[in-house]
Amino acid sequence: MESSLVAIVAIGIASFVGLWIILYFVPVGLWFTALLSGVRISLIQLVFMRWRKVPPSVIVTAMINATKAGLSLTRDELEAHYLAGGRVKLVVNALISADKANIPLNFKAATAIDLAGRDVFEAVQMSVNPKVINTPPVAAVAKDGIQLIAKARVTVRANIRQLVGGAGEETILARVGEGVVSSIGSADSHKSVLENPDSISKVVLSKGLDSGTAFEILSIDIADIDVGKNIGAQLQMDQANADKNIAQAKAEERRAMAVANEQEMKAKAQEARAKVIEAEAEIPKAIADSFRSGNLGIMDYYKFQNIQADTRMRESIAEPQKQKRGTKGPDSSEK
Repeated sequence: MESSLVAIVAIGIASFVGLWIILYFVPVGLWFTALLSGVRISLIQLVFMRWRKVPPSVIVTAMINATKAGLSLTRDELEAHYLAGGRVKLVVNALISADKANIPLNFKAATAIDLAGRDVFEAVQMSVNPKVINTPPVAAVAKDGIQLIAKARVTVRANIRQLVGGAGEETILARVGEGVVSSIGSADSHKSVLENPDSISKVVLSKGLDSGTAFEILSIDIADIDVGKNIGAQLQMDQANADKNIAQAKAEERRAMAVANEQEMKAKAQEARAKVIEAEAEIPKAIADSFRSGNLGIMDYYKFQNIQADTRMRESIAEPQKQKRGTKGPDSSEK
């Protein structure tokens, strides 16, 4: 009795597993749903999708959505796009949205955009509902030296034809920033820019900044302009400081040269004094030689000694008078 019960349970489990495997590889429910939705696909093709590692639910659901929207898409096209790594659901939704919005978009172009890494459904939405891009603060200097910091809002619409190979938002922001800098830099005064900020928009729009990009620029609006630093005055101050430093360096160089020359003159003076002392040292020798040769007598020598003594006396008398003059000078000036 127990063995028969175990056998019945085993048969039931095996039947359930077998039925699950059959229903997994033969999605009868999915085939029946497609049949009721007007999508003609054979049950064998659904089984082959399992073997090709393509989820039948993704392909069948996409075909049902396309058929209900009035689009004609084949199973082979959707399956090939899935195997290529594409996003079938996004492509089908994009085709349906483009068809309802009267935007020319075929399956080949949509799959190319999707395989290029762009969101084709978002691109179609941007074609219907333009996107606003806020630029970061752009600093520029007018001709009068005043810095202006501007923020712009760029309204763009996706260009379906340029989505493959076209530049993205970063290029748009870079070009708009370049145009803002060029427009402010060409203004004679920052006041004129503050009075007419739309002049920046007109100049930037006239440059055709959306060429080669995946977007079409609809408008450029200046959201805010702030006055920054006085760059011209700051540059002049920096130049003046640089000139002052150069002048100080040159003056220091001239002072160093003067000090060097002074030291050199002092050295030459000391050298001259040494030569004088050396020459004076030769006088006693010359006198002695004169005595020996008879050219100088004793009376002549005494007269010479008297003259020297008289000279020293006069110098000693004159020296205190010079010192008195030197000390009285400042006192007399104070008086």
